[in-house]
Amino acid sequence: MANLFAKKTLELILKESSETGEHTLKRTLGSAALLALGIGAIIGAGIFVRTAAAAGNHAGPGVMWSYVIAGIGCAFAGLCYVEFASMIPIAGSAYTYSYATMGEFVAWIIGWDLILEYALGAACVAIAWSEYLNKFCEHYFGFSIPYAFCHSPFQAEIINGAATGVHGIINIPALFILGILTLILIRGTQESANFNSVIVVVKVVIVIIFIAVGWQFINPVNHVQIVPENTGAVGLFGWHWDGVYGWSGVLQGAGIVFFAYVGFDAVSTAAQEAKNPQKGMPIGILGSLAFCTVLYILFSYVLTGVANYKDFSTTGPGHEAAVAYAITHYMPGYEWFAGLITIAILAGFSSVILVMLLGQSRVFFSMSKDGLLPKVFSEVHPTFKTPAKANAWLFFLVGIFAAFVPGDIVGDMTSIGTLFAFILVSAGVIMMRKSNPDAVRPFKTPLVPLVPILGILVCGFMIFGLGWENWARLGGWLLLGFVIYFGYSKNHSRINNPGKYSREHPGGIVK
Repeated sequence: MANLFAKKTLELILKESSETGEHTLKRTLGSAALLALGIGAIIGAGIFVRTAAAAGNHAGPGVMWSYVIAGIGCAFAGLCYVEFASMIPIAGSAYTYSYATMGEFVAWIIGWDLILEYALGAACVAIAWSEYLNKFCEHYFGFSIPYAFCHSPFQAEIINGAATGVHGIINIPALFILGILTLILIRGTQESANFNSVIVVVKVVIVIIFIAVGWQFINPVNHVQIVPENTGAVGLFGWHWDGVYGWSGVLQGAGIVFFAYVGFDAVSTAAQEAKNPQKGMPIGILGSLAFCTVLYILFSYVLTGVANYKDFSTTGPGHEAAVAYAITHYMPGYEWFAGLITIAILAGFSSVILVMLLGQSRVFFSMSKDGLLPKVFSEVHPTFKTPAKANAWLFFLVGIFAAFVPGDIVGDMTSIGTLFAFILVSAGVIMMRKSNPDAVRPFKTPLVPLVPILGILVCGFMIFGLGWENWARLGGWLLLGFVIYFGYSKNHSRINNPGKYSREHPGGIVK
């Protein structure tokens, strides 16, 4: 009978990370490239889309505090990620760490959960890319893509608060950008990293310019009440539970803008392709997280100061393409900048999608090598040394969500999946300290178990803030994962085939 909690030893994982040959990934990424990957994944749909959504519907200008709360949770989890990524420099990120600390079944859960983070994250950003492409076409060419061909079938067109009767059919621009970036990823990791680095410089410069220019257009009236009052009914413990303004809104906003931080952990999925993971992982993960947190707080302050947060509500005039709306309506003389920032945003979204697809393919690569997914996901292209077939299958999977599911649903599922992964990684650090106290740790998470426990608590509160609809979606997603695990993965797991596995890797199983 299969042992659901069989673990991979740390020795075996390290041995796998040092393997060479035609079925291994090539180490090509330096510290600067890893830092750029982190920033490239973080700055994108979160800052340009989720900031306005959280401010307009939940937190008001208090979205700044939402970013602080989310950033604190990410910092605790990030410190845990760095310890694992520096001591276990192999593809797979949280999946691999869970396999070493909590066993196969938990590793499967986290690997399946990471699809919510990376694959659905890529879909969400592709949907946002489609929205901004429309703004670009309107600004420069005077036409827009028909609503039916750039929206989900579950969306209906609303103009000035009234339904027009037009429904979406398929999001073709989202499929287009996913296809282009999939081809770049198949071509090579170094080429993808170079493409990402150029885009990172462009979009960071644009964000800084918006902050610097927008600062002079801040209307103090918009910041009179940083956390708008919640006028809803008071519930249990005297707390407003509806999450519309007030501190309950700030908390729910933290769960929403948390999507803006999704990506820093994607650096850890590239550990097997880092030249010096012991040095590069801390720089890539913590460096990108710290830089982007400061940028986010400043950006949200300026955006909610230039435009009133009510403009960004679901029924407000600027709930789509919020940054361009704020510039054209509240920054006279800088209308030209709206077009420029739209171009930068399109490029920025592209780098986010690129890193998300890269991260997901590396998780699939590790799961496939362990037998939990079909072998096709771990086949490496003989020339490009990338998991090309995994990337092709990912295009199909992500494309379904990007083409047919609304962006807000995909975004919230991404956030809750990522938070769940962070909780397990934080718990894994505590468990690894007890099970392997003498293991070499190039980077050690400080104040263990305090920091991991705080990471678990803060991320848990943000999951709570996302509401029962998203809890139900996460539960349904995990149930589907259980069906696949017990129907396929358990029966093909290499670690649960002791005869074959022990011949290939003696001493590699912990029962």
